[in-house]
Parts: sequence; C-alpha cells; structure tokens
Amino acid sequence: MTVTYRQPGVVLTDHRFTVPLDHDDPAGETIELYAREVVARDRVGRDLPWLLYLQGGPGFGANRFIGRQAWLGRALEDYRVLLLDQRGTGHSTPANRQTLPLRGGPAEQADHLARFRADAIVRDCEAIRPQVTGGAPWTVLGQSFGGFCTVAYLSTAPEGLDAALITGGLPSLDAHADDVYRAAYPRMERKVAAHYARYPQDVERARRIADHLLTHDVVLPSGYRLTVEAFQTLGVLLGSGDGSHRLHYLLEHAFVRTPAGPALSDAFQEQVQGLLSYAAHPLYALIHEAIYAQDDRPTAWSAERVRAEFPRFDAAKTLAGDEPLLFTGETVHPWMFDCDPALRPLRETAELLAARTGWTPLYDPARLAANEVPVAAAVYHDDLYVDTAHSLATARAVRGLRTWVTDEFEHDGVRAGGPRVLDRLLALARDDV
Repeated sequence: MTVTYRQPGVVLTDHRFTVPLDHDDPAGETIELYAREVVARDRVGRDLPWLLYLQGGPGFGANRFIGRQAWLGRALEDYRVLLLDQRGTGHSTPANRQTLPLRGGPAEQADHLARFRADAIVRDCEAIRPQVTGGAPWTVLGQSFGGFCTVAYLSTAPEGLDAALITGGLPSLDAHADDVYRAAYPRMERKVAAHYARYPQDVERARRIADHLLTHDVVLPSGYRLTVEAFQTLGVLLGSGDGSHRLHYLLEHAFVRTPAGPALSDAFQEQVQGLLSYAAHPLYALIHEAIYAQDDRPTAWSAERVRAEFPRFDAAKTLAGDEPLLFTGETVHPWMFDCDPALRPLRETAELLAARTGWTPLYDPARLAANEVPVAAAVYHDDLYVDTAHSLATARAVRGLRTWVTDEFEHDGVRAGGPRVLDRLLALARDDV
C-alpha cells in the first residue's frame, strides 16, 4: 500500500519494490526494496524529472530528512527525489545477525552477502527505474559509497542516467584493498595531527584513556568490549566537518572519581557505544572491504594487515614512549567481531568473505573512457575516507567528468554544506560554470 504524508514544505510517499536477489536468476528468490519519494509541496502535481539518491556506506539506509534539510532543499527546486534504502539497509529486506541465519550456516550467509555490492545495487536501480520514471533516465546523486555505485552505474547501464553527481565517492578503478589502506593510514595520521594541533590538551587525555584500557577489562553497558584498538577507531569522527570538535568533547569528560579509583564515566561509555556499535549497520563491517574486491585476490582483512606496516598506530608501543596516541579511521578489523555483540554471531561469515576470491569486476574502464553522460564530482582534498589521488586518477579516466576539488569541506560536505555543494555540481554537469 502506498502511503503519502507531509512534512514542512514537502510531501513524502513511501514506495516498496520487489527485485531479484540474484539478477542473473530473475525467476528466483526476491527481496524488497524501500524508497521514500520527496517532492516540494508547491510542485506536487508537476511533471518533474527524478533524482535518485544513493547513500554512503555500505550498509546505511538513505538519510531520514525532515523537510528540506541539507542538500535536499536545492534538489527539490528541480527534481522529484527518490531516497533509496539500498538492499539490506533501512526498511529494505534486512541482512543482520537476526536474519542471516535464515540463509543457513556461515557459508550460505557469505554467498548471500556477496550479492550486496555496487553491481547488484545498480541492477536494483535499473529494475525499479521504469516503475518510478516510466522509463525515462534519471539523475543520480551518489555520496561516498553511493559514488562508487554511481561509477558502477556509468560502467554498466549509462542509458539509465540523465546525469551523474558524485560527492566524496570517486573510487579507484583497479586498486586492491591493500592499496586503499596503504594510502589511508598516512591520511589518518595527518588528521590526528591536525586534531591535536587544534586541541593539544587531548594528547594527554587520549593517552590516559588508552592506558586505562590496556590495564582494565572494560565492557560497555551494551556488552561491547572496549579495547584500546576499538577506542582508536573513534578517529572515524575526524572525517566529518565537525568531527574534531565532537571527539574533543567526548574525551574531555572520560573519567570520574569512584571509591575504587578513576573509572570511565557512564556518560563517556554511553556515547562511545553509540559511536562504535554496528547494530544498526552490520553490512558496513561485513562487506566493507569487499567493495574494493574485483579479482581473484582475497581482501584477507586488508586494513588489519596493512596497519602492521604502520607501527606508529600500535598503542602499547606509543604508551611506552611519549608520542601522541594515533586514532584510526574508516577501517574494519577481525577483532570487531569479538568486541561487538551485534557482530559476534557473524564472525565466521566475515572470515569467509575475507577469504573469498573470484570477485566480479565493478567498473568498465573502456566504457567509462567513452562516457557520454554528464558527470560532476566533488573531490574533498585529503578526504579521510577516499584517497584524493585515487579519485583524480578515476576522474581522468571518465570521459567528460568535471571535478570540483576543494578543502572547504570534509567527507560530509554534501550534508554540512547545505545546498552549496549540490548547486555547484549541478552547474558543472549542466556546463553552467
């Protein structure tokens, strides 16, 4: 049943679609996709072109906006917008510790999750496009991993696109996950140095927390085991525009005095478990490295292996000296499946995905070199999550792609920048600048 309702300045309509789990077997098992249509209240009856939004991740449902927040207000000036919950996320058929046992054991679960990458997401989009637009091509806005999906869209079904807009999401066309993380760890170190330059008092605070975690067994109220390595992953905050400030405020009230001595405060623990838990987005942990896999090489816990090449991230060695503790960023590690109760039942499944080979290609360089779809991409200089050099190499490989390289924003520029980022990308795609 289609449900339509209102928020300030907009009219929303819920849509549900049925698509094949495996598009190579269209008569086989199906899954459900959920999407939310948004249109400006004063344009409800107008024949507007469509803009499809593909969220970052993997593993996150589309933004739940209220009214015309962030970039949405600018989009609604020109488009009817579809906010898609990609397969396995949001209100679409879920894939998590509760539902995956329905597939069978770890081997069956891993085979199932191998169908949740960008290639399948693009085929989902093409399956629902005729139902949404009547067959007309649409404009796609891809944020982060959504940009990866957009480049895959240009590679496999450019006929479905009127234009492609990408923010912080131009992937390398051929880099292995190892290459991605060898480029990432130095960026992480630079972001941490910038944070400590802004908040020098956090150097001692972070060292004190790390020392406490090395000498105490800390289990958060949710059951999450807070190790020093888990604490270091809070550096993921440093990839957003306000992340350094959020990390600072988190660290400043970490300890309270108790009869047994200093302890991590309840308030600190509550905030940390909200930041570290994968309960709401387990696919991020399960298939994050698989989004880079395109050949017979396994990812084999790439972020964990490559981290060993950067010994300055070793907390125990850092605390033995007087160096600042380094935080990490957008990385997934095998120990997360021991620490996080939302991931523990999926440890063996994750191991099988890490060992998997024979991944299909996600991008077609020859087709991208012959591209005719207007494409514009915002590349955030020294983006914590997506390597700038990799992005610019891909930009050169896509015919006609126009870039806007900026250090005004971090990875979340399309959200933090309000309408400005989308406005610039539309102008570039339309050749208005």
